[in-house]
Amino acid sequence: MTTRHPPKPASHNFSQRVLEASPQRPRRRWSAEAKSRLIEATLKPGANVSAIARQAGMAPAQLFGWRSKAIKSGAVTPQRDADRLGFVEVTQAASSTVEICLGDVVIRAGADVGQGHLARIIRAVRQA
Repeated sequence: MTTRHPPKPASHNFSQRVLEASPQRPRRRWSAEAKSRLIEATLKPGANVSAIARQAGMAPAQLFGWRSKAIKSGAVTPQRDADRLGFVEVTQAASSTVEICLGDVVIRAGADVGQGHLARIIRAVRQA
């Protein structure tokens, strides 16, 4: 035989507990000057935003957020990379190899080399 218990009234007294929690480390407050300095560093051509954030001891996502917000608000303008690589459509020539001369360096690339890979090679040669 099953005993039925009547439902508890809505006014049933639940004990209220307050959970205490705090972050592992306190939130850091960044001055406007520090934010500005970090954002400006990310706007230089070739800057690595993640590396700059790690050097400052912060999460890269935080710095990307500040940077994006500053650009969208018009407070800063990213510098254009003067050496930025641009590509034009190239039709295949009689040869399946292309030669690119950068100063005294000649890069020979086959038709099977992808655009992204070729761009990395050119950047590496320019930085060497």
